Amino acid sequence: MATSTVSLPAWPITATPHRILFAVGALNLLLAMAWWAGWIGRLRWGLPGVPQDGLYGGSVHALVMPYLVLGPFLFGFLYTVFPRWMPVPAFSRRHYLPTAACLLAAQGLLLASAWQGGLVLAAALIGLVGWAGGAGLLLDRLRHDPTRCVHGLSIGLAMLVGLGGWSSFVLHALTGDPAWLQAATRVGVHGLLLPVYLSVAHRMFPFFAQCVVPGYQPWRPAAWLWLSVICSLAHLVLDISRLSDLLWLADLPLAALGIAWLWRCSPPAGSPFVLRALFLGMLWLPVGATLSGAQSLALYVGVDLVPLRAPLHAYTIGLFGALLVAMVSRVSRGHSGRPIRMNLVDRFAFFAIQMVALLRIGAEWTRDPWALNGVAAALWVLVLTPWLLQHLAYWSSPRADGKPG
Repeated sequence: MATSTVSLPAWPITATPHRILFAVGALNLLLAMAWWAGWIGRLRWGLPGVPQDGLYGGSVHALVMPYLVLGPFLFGFLYTVFPRWMPVPAFSRRHYLPTAACLLAAQGLLLASAWQGGLVLAAALIGLVGWAGGAGLLLDRLRHDPTRCVHGLSIGLAMLVGLGGWSSFVLHALTGDPAWLQAATRVGVHGLLLPVYLSVAHRMFPFFAQCVVPGYQPWRPAAWLWLSVICSLAHLVLDISRLSDLLWLADLPLAALGIAWLWRCSPPAGSPFVLRALFLGMLWLPVGATLSGAQSLALYVGVDLVPLRAPLHAYTIGLFGALLVAMVSRVSRGHSGRPIRMNLVDRFAFFAIQMVALLRIGAEWTRDPWALNGVAAALWVLVLTPWLLQHLAYWSSPRADGKPG
């Protein structure tokens, strides 16, 4: 008796991990920022929008951005490059489609919890399935990597820490203990995103430059990567331990490492913009680390400085947002058979997100920060929507050069 197997649909958007997971990240980004703008609009101006009951809106925002917005972009990229960086099997649709579905569903439920608070636990558990499954797949590939790829190891560590961060949110959903929620939101930036971004930049940006700049000599010492990751994780440990006056011990060395890397690695001014955008985005690394270090050092010497969120948004909007636009533009074009360049839509999104970062950082020094926060949230949606729609067309269409993938 013949047996039949159920095959998954081979739509172009499901053909590769980056297509479907980038699409989920794009949808989650637009939904998350529209939700955040609505929450601020009701808080600040009393406009019809997201209810203020339930889980505090700032906590929802701090959870969805690293784990459910940038998280899908991370998984889409890592599912693509891990088999290229090391001799391990490629990922199939049965691996990456469940990750995409869980991260999409988790965000939908978490945002909807503003209207129905009972959805928080369901969102946390579905997100845990997605994160545990995705991180587990990556760690399994690392376990079978005979080369012990240094970038894979540093990223694997960050993804494991990120899984711990989301698990902390699950514990909060189960117990109601705010300490678990605070730990989850703190892990997202310095435990997960920053180490992954540092690892990708360390490996890929000099490689990209070497491919297009004659005579370029890549500078990728493993010591720089590990020192940078250690600084980021040290910041996390100090932050969770509520030692804000000692964060400068991790932040200022990280700023120095960022400046040294940019000094050694930046390509010449005449290089293609698709390359220079990567290094321009990395300028936010020393900016964010310096702002955080200066703030902490002021506390250490006894200056009465109200803690500001400017360093956080130098990282989240400036560094992560700018590099998201630059990297996704490059990866999506290269993997869709299109010329690797940034067109007007890409460039507008890249420069506009810098303006949004400056606006959000500057809001900390105004008398009405929530008003500018609301404007910045709305601008996120407005400036990135054309860019995301353009790339959604790339992800949902066959390759322009007729090749598979």
